[in-house]
Amino acid sequence: MPEGPELHLASQFVNRMCDGVVFTGPVRKSEVSKSPDVPFTCEAYRITATSRGKEVKLTLTPLKSDEKKQSVKPRKADQAMDIVFRFGMSGFFRFTAEGELPKHAHLRFYSNEKPCRVLSFVDARRFGSWQPNGTWQPDRGPCIMFEYKSFRENVLSHLSDRAFDKPICEVLLNQKFFNGIGNYLRAEILFRLKTPPFVQARTVLESLESEDLYEDEKPIKEEIGDTKTFDQTTKKKVKMEADDLLRLCHTVPLEVVNLGGKGYDPEKADYSDFQAWLQCYYVDGMKSIRDHNGRTMWFSGVPGPMEPKGSKSPKAKKRRKKEDDHDYTRKEKESL
Repeated sequence: MPEGPELHLASQFVNRMCDGVVFTGPVRKSEVSKSPDVPFTCEAYRITATSRGKEVKLTLTPLKSDEKKQSVKPRKADQAMDIVFRFGMSGFFRFTAEGELPKHAHLRFYSNEKPCRVLSFVDARRFGSWQPNGTWQPDRGPCIMFEYKSFRENVLSHLSDRAFDKPICEVLLNQKFFNGIGNYLRAEILFRLKTPPFVQARTVLESLESEDLYEDEKPIKEEIGDTKTFDQTTKKKVKMEADDLLRLCHTVPLEVVNLGGKGYDPEKADYSDFQAWLQCYYVDGMKSIRDHNGRTMWFSGVPGPMEPKGSKSPKAKKRRKKEDDHDYTRKEKESL
């Protein structure tokens, strides 16, 4: 399932591929999709994208008359429209020639070119959705990656909420507080924290300060002196950073973003760089059991005192690798 980093990479992909491209006509929906029609048609418009946690917003902006290369008929849309996407289990964007539309392209935006190119929202399992004239869902918290201070304050100011009575691994999937965290991120974060997944969330978080003292500091360089004072200070700082769950919720997803198009991509044939980055999720030697909601939790060591009764490790499944699937790298643009 795409998580915060993948949605941010998707927004970067849209901005890169659609840079300088003029789109035209109506937005077309597939016949089988149950998501709403997009009531937008325009002679000439541009598309930009932004992300927030597990949502991506496309903004369709009509061009002014003096920006058009050709003037034919007055456009039908004079106002910009925001479309908010949630990717579900398998959503992603593709940008292809019109004659090469991918299967399961459920929403399509056509360029004003010859030959025409198409930006498509592709969703094989159809758990994804979009909302025309949409806004960020109000019940989702601040983005773990790009609204860090607000995210941190939102969590620590609500520790009395009953949600934090639950195991930390399950609370990490609560988008009201951890907008952008999903199954692989929670495993990687708790593994680095060296915390069992089934301990009460409140006990893990209640000792944290509302302000992250290390937020604006540069990473520690390994080759700076070797005095006892420096070693002790360095070890103390590393330990404090590693003990801060909320900071890890911010920095670990950014590591995936920094992998760029080489990051996690379940529809992509080669995701070896992401597999090399993983330390816990689907890694040999790690344990896995289902949490109280039936989601598989990967971990090392003991599960913790709130482990589900009668919990069993699910049977290991190999990831399916598909050829010729989406790739959020520059190679796709160069090939068009």
